[in-house]
Order: sequence, then C-alpha cells, then structure tokens
Amino acid sequence: MEFTTAYTDNALGSVTGHPVSDVSYSLAPFVELDETTPRLHVLTRYAPGFTFYQRTSSRNEEDQNAAIDLQYRLSPHLTLSARDGFQKSSNVFNQPDLAAAGAVSGGTGETNFSIISPIADRLSNTGNAGISWQFAANELVGAGGTFTNLHYPDQAEVPGLFDASSQAGSAFYAVRPAQAHYLGVTYQYQRLLSYPAEGLNETQTQAVLFFYSFFPSTRLSFSFFGGPQYADAGPQYLGTGPAQGGVAPVPASRSWNPAAGASFNWQGHLTSFALSYSHLITSGGGLLGAVLTDSASASLKQQIVRTLSASLAAGYAQNDLLSSALLLNDNGHTLSGTAVLQQQFREHLEVQLGYTRLHQSYGGVAVLAATPDTNREFVALSYRFSRGLGR
Repeated sequence: MEFTTAYTDNALGSVTGHPVSDVSYSLAPFVELDETTPRLHVLTRYAPGFTFYQRTSSRNEEDQNAAIDLQYRLSPHLTLSARDGFQKSSNVFNQPDLAAAGAVSGGTGETNFSIISPIADRLSNTGNAGISWQFAANELVGAGGTFTNLHYPDQAEVPGLFDASSQAGSAFYAVRPAQAHYLGVTYQYQRLLSYPAEGLNETQTQAVLFFYSFFPSTRLSFSFFGGPQYADAGPQYLGTGPAQGGVAPVPASRSWNPAAGASFNWQGHLTSFALSYSHLITSGGGLLGAVLTDSASASLKQQIVRTLSASLAAGYAQNDLLSSALLLNDNGHTLSGTAVLQQQFREHLEVQLGYTRLHQSYGGVAVLAATPDTNREFVALSYRFSRGLGR
C-alpha cells in the first residue's frame, strides 16, 4: 500500500490563463506475483489507485496500472521474453514504473516520455516481445518488436498535444571477442504515428546501428552505439486539420540522419552513478509528429546510513519536429530535476520526501506555453511485505 500527498504550483498548465496550484492525495494498493520455474519466470503487477485534488476536484479519478513481464527458456540457449504495461492516470508524476521495457542493446526503440502534460486524463500502453539465441559460446542473435499507444480522452484538457502510437521491429547480432568486450550490429524499423484533428501524420524510419559495450569490472560499464538512420515522412497535417482553415497538408519528405548514443554506469559500495545521451528520430510523445531528439539524463544515489539514502536525477530533451514545414514553434525542450530523501522504518515501512523542478519550452503547445515552469513537493508513505506461496 502506498499513500502520496503532493503540492504543485502549476496543476493545469495554461488552460486557465494563469498557474493554478493544488494539493493531491493518492492511495494505491498494489499486488505483485513473482513466479519462477526451471524454464519460466513471470512477474505480474497490478496497482489500482485513487487520486483526489483539493481545488480541481472535477479531475479526481481512479488510476489503473497493470504490467506483466515474462521470460521463457525454450531451450538451454533459446529465450523468449515479453513485456506489457498499461496505465490510466491523471498525473504523470504519480505513476509506478510498471511498463519498464528495455530496448535491445544499441537499439533506438526507447519511447519518448519527455513531454509532461498537466493534470489531465491519460491512457498509455507499452509492450514488446523478443527472442534471443546464443548459438555459440560468445555469439548471440535476436529479434524483437515494440509498440506504444498514448491517448488523451479529453482533448480540451491538453490543447496542443495529440494522441500518438508507434510500432517497431529490430534484429541484432552480438559477439564477445574478449572477456569484457561486446560488440555487434542492429537493424531497426519504426512506424511513428500522431493523430491531429484531421488526417494522420506518419513517419517510417530504418536504421543500421553498430554498438560496443565494455565492462572493465563488475561495477563499471561503458556503452556506445551509432549509425545512419533514414526517415520517410508522409504528408503531414497541421494540428487544426486541413478542413479547419483550409491549410493543405505539408508535402512528404525524406532524409538521412546520424543516430548515436552513449551511456556510463558505475556502482560503488555506497554510491551509484549513471549517465546517458542519445541523438535519434523517435515518436513525438504528444507533439504533432515524429521528432529528432537530443536527450541526456544523469542519476546519483548515495546510501547515507543503512536505512537512509538520498538520490538526485536530472534530464534534458530537445525535441525538433522532423518535418520542418510544420509549426516550427512546436519545437522545444524539457528540463527536469528531482531530489529524494528515503528513510526506511523497520522492515516494511518506508517514507520518501522529494522535490521536482520542471521547465518545458514549447511555444506551439498551448497547454504548456504560458506556464512553462512547475515545482512539486511530495511525501510518500509505503508499506510492503512479501510472502512465499507454495514450495
């Protein structure tokens, strides 16, 4: 069971013309079933919830969060994996990480979550499936597919943001030439869709990426990927639709772009640190179409004493619409930072105190343009226990 209360100074974006502060209360019971057999590992999670707002009570709602993570060993060297996560919530800050679906190493299949909507109903679904075959002692091949869906049931709550979906497929080959070195190549196809008031914005991409990972120790790792990415953007429609103002669709376009990324991870005895950067074409995350994004993130965690820890996380994303003839003022960036202090009481009880600072600059997104800054302070209290079932 988890209870969270939070204060935000910008609950509704610019819908009302000026910032509206609010206090929210969320209650979320959750259950998780973790089952392991010699061949099968299944992790199933379900977390319904209730969120209440003091001032914007019309947006009180029941939250739904569900996920399943499956790994099945078809043979000693052949493994099938699948993940799916669904979320229904009015508060993007208040959702558990139930849809964690990692991309193939060196791939570009990461979902763009850098556009943070205000308090508004939001449905999202992310899933993937893949198969890997270790056909030699130091060689591995695999393939997989990913899909995402983003839906705002009431478009009037988020003017300037749009529903979106994506489908992607990839295949890879990896080899370990030495004990701590891994390298390989990935091919990936993406179909990125957004849904303006009329028409459909569709972009298809293909990429061939080379990747390399180095693990000098069990506590330290470096990873890099890079290669060409080709984009084919069909006719693109403006957010209001061609029938509302007589604007013709933007013509189709094709382009080549470099895709690249790097990450660094270090795990010390009491301290851990991670840093990553990527430059690639991905879904708009609510913007009018596919975007060329530069994103970076960093996180630091420090264990102060046995029951007390502190963490810092920061992220930056620059999102530029791939079709430059679209509304250029939709281009923009997101900058965020979060600090959390976490205290454990006894075995099952945990308290978190945290602060989040968010700045979003997207001139063409009405719900974000006039009030780009958000400050949020929160307190979360959770009680957890686990129990073995059966033998």
